[in-house]
Amino acid sequence: MYKKLLGQAAVYGLSSVLVRIFPFLVAPIVTRAFGPSASSPFVDWYSIAGVITVLLTHGMETSFFRFAQEKEIDKKTLVSTTSVSILVSGFIYLILGYVFRHELAAVFETPDQVNYLVLFLFILTIDAFSTIPSAVLRLEGRPMLYMASKVVGSVVYYLLIVFFINILPKYPDGILGLKYDPEIGVGYVFIANLVQSIITLALVGKEFVNFSLKKFDFALWKRIMNYSWPVMVAGLAGIVNQTLDRQFLKYLLPESEARHQIGVYGAVYKVATFITVFRQAYQLGIEPYFFSSFKDKDNHKTYAVLMDIFVIANCFIYLFLMVNLQWISEKYLGDPSYFEGIGIIPVVMLGALFLGIYLNLSIWYKLSDQTRVGLYISLIGAAITIGINYFFIPKYGYWASAFGALATFTTMMVVSYLWGRKSYPIPYNTGKVLIYLSVAILFSMISFFYFRLNYIVGNILLLIFGLLVIYKEKAIVNKIIKG
Repeated sequence: MYKKLLGQAAVYGLSSVLVRIFPFLVAPIVTRAFGPSASSPFVDWYSIAGVITVLLTHGMETSFFRFAQEKEIDKKTLVSTTSVSILVSGFIYLILGYVFRHELAAVFETPDQVNYLVLFLFILTIDAFSTIPSAVLRLEGRPMLYMASKVVGSVVYYLLIVFFINILPKYPDGILGLKYDPEIGVGYVFIANLVQSIITLALVGKEFVNFSLKKFDFALWKRIMNYSWPVMVAGLAGIVNQTLDRQFLKYLLPESEARHQIGVYGAVYKVATFITVFRQAYQLGIEPYFFSSFKDKDNHKTYAVLMDIFVIANCFIYLFLMVNLQWISEKYLGDPSYFEGIGIIPVVMLGALFLGIYLNLSIWYKLSDQTRVGLYISLIGAAITIGINYFFIPKYGYWASAFGALATFTTMMVVSYLWGRKSYPIPYNTGKVLIYLSVAILFSMISFFYFRLNYIVGNILLLIFGLLVIYKEKAIVNKIIKG
């Protein structure tokens, strides 16, 4: 079972890596071409993408997996009901957003970026439309097709960025009638992203085969919404915790300083991508199993073992990045004007690590239909995020944002664990997990503060951690090998 689960997660992981690797590769192209201030719209607009995406999908993906386990619900009815909900919200958002585009751009203090806003409207709407077809692929255990749907669009996205930013400017007379327009600038990223979204929807669109307006079930929709609205609000609070700090920087700092700090902060934040990629891969591969097995006799023991695997893998990734941080960061960022932000990367990555553990812990309230708990925990986190950013950004800038995120995710992780112990106890190996976390964090801090440029010492520490894991986890390794 473990072999199958982790194998499926590996396929989703590969797709997540490939999908994420292209934005990861795009970021240095953008930063080198435009610099911190000019590239800030790229960071700024995408920092609110999560909020809009949560509103457009309003918890339908999680609800789809939850209600797909009820055998009395017809699959075509479920697909149609969840899809109609997203399609209606998407069209409303698109129409209202376009009609009030100038007013929205003014509210976001970007009156000169109306064209970016319009592109953004279409990108997020089309992405939302892909949600349920993609969920169908995951539910039916078709990770290869899911991977293809994501990777093809991502490859096109990357190639278009290279063409628009690196190649086209070298040809004053243009290529095939296309000429580089300096006024579009970072807007070429949005154009490439729109093409990517269209391709992805086209590839998964055939999964709408079970979609029918006549099969929309209002009674089922009300049940789903009762389950999903706390997921949606929790998602909104979660996005506040993860990305809205860029908006705080914009509104709480002088304009020129804000643009610079947003550009730097957004660029260095990308270094934590590898931790985020693993977290997403794990969720994509494992989440359907959680919902399909929640009635199994030994499911709690399995969840505990999966948590061990999740934490160990995250600690490896975190420690590897930390012991090699300086050269990875400098190579990736390229432009020395971004190097000032390298110091906050350890804080950002530790926050990303704790967020991953929290999301893994959160499965307890989804399985027990207590989604309001996720809402409450996320609101606690949002209060911490807002408070730290509001009071400390004017003095400390993006340092306040980084430490605010770390404080938020640490609190959410601890609260979810303690709450879950009482409401839905899972026998996690808490002592062992804390040992791995403590050793990984200790080794990373020793490497960063005392041996930052001594990569031999840093990687010896990584090797020691690996040997510790191998020694302690013989049982898990045997289970994975045996399947």
